[in-house]
Amino acid sequence: MAFLAVYAARLDATGLQIGLISAGPAAVSLLFTLPAGWWLQRRPIGRAVFWTSVYHRAFYFLWILVPLLATHQVPVLIWLVLAMSIPGAALAVGFSALFAETVPPECRGHVVGVRNGLFAVAFIAVSLLSGRILDTVRFPTSYQIVFTIGAVGAAMSSVHLWKIRPPSGVRPCVPRGSGDLAWPGMMRLLVDGLRAGGAQRFLVRKPAALIRAEVLCGAYGKLMAAVFALHVALFLAVPLFPIHWVRNLGLSDGQIGLGTAVFYASVLPGSALLARLVSRMGNQTLSALGVVFMSAYPALMGASAGLGLFLVASALGGFGWSLVGGALTNYVLEKIPEDDRPAHLAWYNLAVNAGLLAGSLLGPVLATPIGMVPALMVFSVCRLAGALFIWRLR
Repeated sequence: MAFLAVYAARLDATGLQIGLISAGPAAVSLLFTLPAGWWLQRRPIGRAVFWTSVYHRAFYFLWILVPLLATHQVPVLIWLVLAMSIPGAALAVGFSALFAETVPPECRGHVVGVRNGLFAVAFIAVSLLSGRILDTVRFPTSYQIVFTIGAVGAAMSSVHLWKIRPPSGVRPCVPRGSGDLAWPGMMRLLVDGLRAGGAQRFLVRKPAALIRAEVLCGAYGKLMAAVFALHVALFLAVPLFPIHWVRNLGLSDGQIGLGTAVFYASVLPGSALLARLVSRMGNQTLSALGVVFMSAYPALMGASAGLGLFLVASALGGFGWSLVGGALTNYVLEKIPEDDRPAHLAWYNLAVNAGLLAGSLLGPVLATPIGMVPALMVFSVCRLAGALFIWRLR
């Protein structure tokens, strides 16, 4: 997944086309999350999650065939991403419910922490391995090999989902704090770590009760406006990065893989320091500080002429993401009444997805008249403005 946009950039995809690849799942999620909740209500959650994962993972095998096409590879990739996002929306909702039924509340923080730590380590290793393969094997066969590795790994995750059963008895574990949240695939993409799973879990039981306009009255409505604006600012530059790496910086796939590994390696110390930083600064201030670090990413990318600043930007961006991914959801939770959490989190998920969609599509359009590097600088300032918006919110 980390190299899909890079592959599209090497096929001369436009910024808008790459924006569609990154924004497509958000658009589908906005349309299909509620219907997915209704569909899941009528089915055993374990088997429903398994089969939606099979339908979703099957599309990864189709990615392997795309390089064989003589023409229209980028449009085919876009349509594949959109199509696989439909079962993906049901999978996200269902997995959150399955997580809640399988893992006792006092164990969830511990399980999520271990899971995301292992995911980060795996992502670092696979990014380096994939970059090496892409540098040593001839294009586009190299991408077929990498897509094959991803498809097999995705199939194995479905096998493991099949084996998950709710425990029959209470098992001891180390209590850790993450509330009642389950974050499916938290570190897979930036947006996954900024969405809370509580509302998704509730969708399996009472999907029609979630979207209520009165939730946005008062301070919570202002907070959701800030969340939406922040995500627009964060994702304006995202479709431009692969194009900049490939066409302006001339980075190899191995160097891009190294930058991705550095990004996720920087997530680990940030995550380890998160609890201590929250106790000193609070979730609101820490969220804003994390966005400040993330604002350095597009600015340094724009100023970069090669690998050096690219790696520095990756390190700062990963550290900032670890702060935002950990603190922002908790800051939102602080503003939510305990007896109405799912309805409030539903609006949070909508704000995140809508911001991702708007930012990913607007970024390439705004960059066209001013050029790549000036656009990255402007979008860096937009991220700083988003940090100020969150910090000043009352």
